[in-house]
Amino acid sequence: MSAGYRTPWTIPAAYRPDPAYVEAGAALALGQAVHDRRTALGLDHTTLAERTGLSPDDIERLEGGATPPTLPLLRTLSAALDAKLDMSVDPDDTYVSFIPHPA
Repeated sequence: MSAGYRTPWTIPAAYRPDPAYVEAGAALALGQAVHDRRTALGLDHTTLAERTGLSPDDIERLEGGATPPTLPLLRTLSAALDAKLDMSVDPDDTYVSFIPHPA
């Protein structure tokens, strides 16, 4: 597993119409949201993996944008991250955020 800083990834304007880039952007948006919520909770990859039933490598791939989201995966992540998933999808952009449940 790698440890380091994360930087935002943007799609060049010339590539935005390509469906592969749109899907890659959506997967990266999910990965960033998972990373942000996991670190806000003070969890490492292993702990989140235990909570989800995935492996630590699966969590790392997910955060890196290499895992396409499915509804069961999104439900599992929401429960494991003790948060509501807020997601907005349009043809050109995807917004993903985990909103903590009230205490």
